[in-house]
Amino acid sequence: MPNKISILYVDDELNNLISFKAAFRIKYNILTAISGEEAINILKKHEVNIIITDQRMPQMTGVEFLENILHEYPDPVRVLLTGYADMNAVIDAINKGKIFHYLTKPWNEAELDMAITKAYEVYKMRMDEKQMNQKLTISNEQLEFLLRQKLLS
Repeated sequence: MPNKISILYVDDELNNLISFKAAFRIKYNILTAISGEEAINILKKHEVNIIITDQRMPQMTGVEFLENILHEYPDPVRVLLTGYADMNAVIDAINKGKIFHYLTKPWNEAELDMAITKAYEVYKMRMDEKQMNQKLTISNEQLEFLLRQKLLS
């Protein structure tokens, strides 16, 4: 795979960041952040396909982080991880953070890998759709220009 899938993993527990990177670094390009603020700085410098974030973090929850970046970084597919069975957090994540998938901690490596694969398929479909819409917009503008030229002559 020439271009590895780029994943940003956000968690306030250093051991989780280390474990995630150790488990997935060979297969994926892994970026890690210990807080939502650090994650935002990473997003400014790197293109990210998938964001996986823990929910329970100090200063900024996972949902708050996803909600904060939604406008500026709408493209990455979002996955929420949490060690707590907090249905309100899940509902908030779906409604406010636009998450694609929700997993509980501690995560199962095979289950998380499958979620990453599915998330990347969604990412690729969104990017293809975006590219086709851009091409359609350009074609429409060219057709409108030609039509105006024909009407003026």
